[in-house]
Amino acid sequence: MDAYADPDLGAFELGFFEDGVHVRRSLAACWGVRFERVAPVRPFRWPKGGISFAGWYFCATTGEHIGYESWLERDRLILLDADPQVTGIASQPFWLHWHDGQRHRRNAPDYFVRLASGRGRVVDVRAADRVDEATAEAFEATERACQAVDWEFVRAGIPDPVLMANMRWLSRYRRRRCLRQDIADRLMEVFAEPRPLRPGAAEAGDPLMVLPVLFHLVWSGVLVIDVASRLLSSDSVVYVAGGL
Repeated sequence: MDAYADPDLGAFELGFFEDGVHVRRSLAACWGVRFERVAPVRPFRWPKGGISFAGWYFCATTGEHIGYESWLERDRLILLDADPQVTGIASQPFWLHWHDGQRHRRNAPDYFVRLASGRGRVVDVRAADRVDEATAEAFEATERACQAVDWEFVRAGIPDPVLMANMRWLSRYRRRRCLRQDIADRLMEVFAEPRPLRPGAAEAGDPLMVLPVLFHLVWSGVLVIDVASRLLSSDSVVYVAGGL
C-alpha cells in the first residue's frame, strides 16, 4: 500500500507505548497495532481541589482496570463496557501528532475501542459547553486521522440522564461473581414471557438472592429491560432477549 495515497496517512503520527518503550510512527505504519492493549500515554491526574474526578474502573469486558479523568469519562466507560459489540478498551492510548499549518499540535483521545467486527473506534469525551475552538480543531483532526485508517470517531457528550442512571445501577452487577447458574436458569423460565420485575424475581426465589443475578443478566443482555425511557422499578417489564 502506498502510504501517501491518502494525504492524511502521511500528515499524522502516533506516539504510544510498545513493550514499555515510547515510540512514534506515521499513521500509515500503525495498521497492525492493537491499541486496545496499550498503556496510557500520560498519567491520570488527581489534582487537589480540582473540579474533575479521576479513578479506575473495573471493566467486565477486559477483566482489567481502565483509567478515567472525570465522571463523564467514567459514565462513557460504563456504556462501552455494556456494549456487546465492544471487545477491548484502552484509555489515552496514543498521542496524535499533526501540523495545522502554523504550529505542531497533538491530542490524546480518551479511549480506543476494538469492536467485534475488528474495526477500531476512537472516542473523545467532552460536554458540548466545554468544546472551545482549539478542542473542536483537535477533534476535527482526530476524525480526519480516523477516516484515513477506517476507524470510527465518536465525540461523546453527556448521556441521557435516565439511561445513565439505569446503567450505573446495572454496572454494580457486572462482575461474573453475581451469576449463579441455577438462579439464572430459573429466571430464564420465569421471564420467557414478559412480566414485571419484582413479581417475577419473587417467583424465581428469595429476591435477596435472585435480584443480583437478574441485574447481571440484564447487564449481559440475556434479559431485557427498557433502560432508555424510564427508571428501573419493581414494575419494569423484563423478558428474555429475542423473546418478543
